[in-house]
Amino acid sequence: MINRLRWHLHDLDPELAPPTATLTRLWVLDRLAGQLQGLAGVRSEIAAELVARIRQLTERINQLEADLDRRVKPLAGQLRQVVGVGALGAAKLIGETGGVRRFGRSAQFAMHAGVAPIPVWSGNRTRHRLNRGGNRQLNAAIHRVAVTQFRAHPPARALIARRIAAGNSKPEALRVLKRHLADTVYAAMRSDEQAGNTATAGQPAAT
Repeated sequence: MINRLRWHLHDLDPELAPPTATLTRLWVLDRLAGQLQGLAGVRSEIAAELVARIRQLTERINQLEADLDRRVKPLAGQLRQVVGVGALGAAKLIGETGGVRRFGRSAQFAMHAGVAPIPVWSGNRTRHRLNRGGNRQLNAAIHRVAVTQFRAHPPARALIARRIAAGNSKPEALRVLKRHLADTVYAAMRSDEQAGNTATAGQPAAT
């Protein structure tokens, strides 16, 4: 819907198009709706209807995300402290893991998530190829965290820079970061599950 709206805005007046990735902000949509009211024609009416529908869906998405955040918060205290893990990411990680304590070690969790690089040898060089196994939804969740950290987290950026300086390609370096993140996520979820069990154990038994 946003793409269709941008197409109509471009034909109406390229100056109407808001900056990239801003059409999920309510104030931007409200401003655009006001601008479209001053225009005549079927295309402007279609664009106005799209703005109204996008606004409605955005409000619902925001409500669902706030509800999900409320539900996840007591389950993911430590997990939410990991840079790049928001409410949606935490929910995906918890849901797709299905109980982190079924993995005895972080290496098992990393293999399940498909983020344990597979070594390959070529001559005297050892490289790692992409692991296409494991839970791809869990892999995607960790990948999103890695991309966020690469963009905005200095320690992650430093790790990527060191790996590239050592001869890794950028995708290879990102896979190394994902493997490190698997350990971090595993430890955080273990702590959260332990905290949850401790809190439950302190409650009186049902009668």
